[in-house]
Amino acid sequence: MPRLNYSFTSESVSEGHPDKVCDRVSDAVLDAFLAEDPEARVACETFATTNRVVIGGEVRGPQAVMNAVEAIARDCVKDIGYEQDGFHWETLALDNYLHEQSAHIAQGVDAAEGKEEGAGDQGIMFGYAVNETDVLMPAPIQYSHAILHRLAEVRKNGTEPALGPDAKSQLTIRYQDGKPVEAASIVLSTQHLDESLSSADVRAIVEPYIREVMPEGWITDATDWHVNPTGKFVIGGPDGDAGLTGRKIIVDTYGGASPHGGGAFSGKDPTKVDRSAAYAARYLAKNVVAAGLAERCCIQLSYAIGVARPLSIYADTYGTGKVHESEIEKAIEASMDLTPRGIRQHLGMNRPIYQRTAAYGHFGRAPDADGGFSWEKTDLVETLKKAV
Repeated sequence: MPRLNYSFTSESVSEGHPDKVCDRVSDAVLDAFLAEDPEARVACETFATTNRVVIGGEVRGPQAVMNAVEAIARDCVKDIGYEQDGFHWETLALDNYLHEQSAHIAQGVDAAEGKEEGAGDQGIMFGYAVNETDVLMPAPIQYSHAILHRLAEVRKNGTEPALGPDAKSQLTIRYQDGKPVEAASIVLSTQHLDESLSSADVRAIVEPYIREVMPEGWITDATDWHVNPTGKFVIGGPDGDAGLTGRKIIVDTYGGASPHGGGAFSGKDPTKVDRSAAYAARYLAKNVVAAGLAERCCIQLSYAIGVARPLSIYADTYGTGKVHESEIEKAIEASMDLTPRGIRQHLGMNRPIYQRTAAYGHFGRAPDADGGFSWEKTDLVETLKKAV
């Protein structure tokens, strides 16, 4: 029997967190390549520390984009809002070590006569959905993201100029009868630009926005608040702590409420199943729940490098399924081509739509008109219903 009464915690980090700065730069480089060549190959990693950004990895695409990498990175840092002495978009040093993709990797991935395009690597990917929020995401991670996204909005539009780009949130949500009912604790650490501000001062700034995004009645007199619990937080971003692409994979997905396959997303083109198949698994799990086939669903896909078809499809509905998991697995296989190319075509992934995923979660976002967050659509509902 699943537990029905418990508390669960998830965290998020802002776009100015050092690791997220790196995710943003890596995905911006990816978008630039895809904008020029939809079949470009990109595996871009970024490292950031005090007044320095280092970019490396393997790419195959137009030389003009290679020449623009420095400008792309500086634009990202500028948009995030870093203009402090230890990390400034205009004065930071930038090293670009991107180079051509390995021919041995390319031969396993590229389609050839009589051979389907293979997966870019071996690995396992998970997708998850649950009907406890309107976007079918776990409540703790969804509202952790919402808090930071709202604070970024008011920081960047000038409403709250005292806030800095670097921030972290953490929510503990209490569940009753299997449903989220209240915030047991709220933790927020946010950079501030005025050194005279105390923790109480910062709480006075951020609390109205936190209350604005949380569901009505979830914040009570019993909610435990911790805002800037260590005191001052003026030195932030890569000047305060080094950043690296791909270090926030649980923030990027489900906040620990579901398994994660281990691979990071940012900086990888969609031939890499670490990214595309994880997005496909979320798409499938969300459509299973949206179709009413389960209240909660986890989908696992597995791949081998150079092999097109998934080695396995696994579904777990945690006892909430209206049909057996084996029927869901068969329906998934019948409803979507899960080869790397099939995923990219079904979800329209060979487009410059990835920079926007770098902060506030890759899932639980509204699909964009230009194809961004296409894996959040629920357009497979009727197909799955007919297939079970």
